[in-house]
Amino acid sequence: MLEPHIPIEALEVSVYEIPTDAPESDGTLQWDSTTLVLVELRAGGQHGLGYTYGHRACATLIHDKLAGLVEGHDALAVRGGWLKMVDAIRNLGRPGISSMAIAAIDVAMWDLKARLLDVPLARLLGAVRPSVPVYGSGGFTSYSSERLQAQLGGWVEAGIRRVKMKIGRQPECDLERIRLAREAIGPATELYVDANGAYARKQALAMAEAFNIHEVSWYEEPVSSDDLAGLRMLRDRVPGGMEVSSGEYGYDLPYFRRMLEAGAVDVLQADLTRCAGITGFLDVAALCEAHQLPLSSHTAPALHLHPACCTTPLRHLEYFHDHARIEAMLFEGGVVPDGEGNLQPDLSLPGLGLTFKHKEAERYRLG
Repeated sequence: MLEPHIPIEALEVSVYEIPTDAPESDGTLQWDSTTLVLVELRAGGQHGLGYTYGHRACATLIHDKLAGLVEGHDALAVRGGWLKMVDAIRNLGRPGISSMAIAAIDVAMWDLKARLLDVPLARLLGAVRPSVPVYGSGGFTSYSSERLQAQLGGWVEAGIRRVKMKIGRQPECDLERIRLAREAIGPATELYVDANGAYARKQALAMAEAFNIHEVSWYEEPVSSDDLAGLRMLRDRVPGGMEVSSGEYGYDLPYFRRMLEAGAVDVLQADLTRCAGITGFLDVAALCEAHQLPLSSHTAPALHLHPACCTTPLRHLEYFHDHARIEAMLFEGGVVPDGEGNLQPDLSLPGLGLTFKHKEAERYRLG
């Protein structure tokens, strides 16, 4: 029987920078590497891990500000620890690095609790579905036409029924790239596009009307996610059958509430590596349920899988090329989509079911 209080004995944080397998870009940014901030906790003879994708400054904040709050805290009282961290960063600002740092620790706390109880995290949280539909996500604007078609078409061959590509860097090329994508995936696969806020309002509307000929059904961040009026205008005026989505840059619950109250999206997105972890993600899911609006998880598929199985309004999970690749490289226990385009957690393993490959990751570690 577990003790009534199991103190967290130690917190360790480390940072890894992993080069992309090719230059990547979207409508507004370009990058050639991804940074992973890893948190490992120990308590009661067990080990929990969590991570976020963010700047190495997250690790500094964890080490200097948050570790002391977590060490000694009851490993079974996850939300209580989360609230302590949220209170502690009041003067640092909730959006951005603070919430991302909290996310890495919060995930590790949930993983640790599940391991202490010797159950998979999906069972601890209360699963409402055995698996989660995914969409393949990549199609970067830096890709050649050949690579774009090969990546999207490869996902379809693997059984994934919906795919997403980046647009907006060269608007004059977008319609042709979308045509090539549709050619590669065939008529039965759902085609999603993501502008990352690259368009102006009227431009985004004109593009939506042009995209409709290729049956684009998902229009992500056609304008800036801060432009709630613009998102609402587009949601009301894009062709029928095309959904407007946004929310990946949400860090706290008021952000998501404002977006929903503005009627800005058909589907809300949330990223637990940004919105303060699994605890924050579950709160966003409850908000979506209250507004009767679907939720889609953003990137980091290995982290979102278990909580996604436990959130009633969930539509699907983003199987993001860069993160899926990194998670396969650096973690044991990850899963890949089945032939029907679903991810299913391995319920034979406790917690998230992940083990970090320290030896393989050492080459990417930052001092």
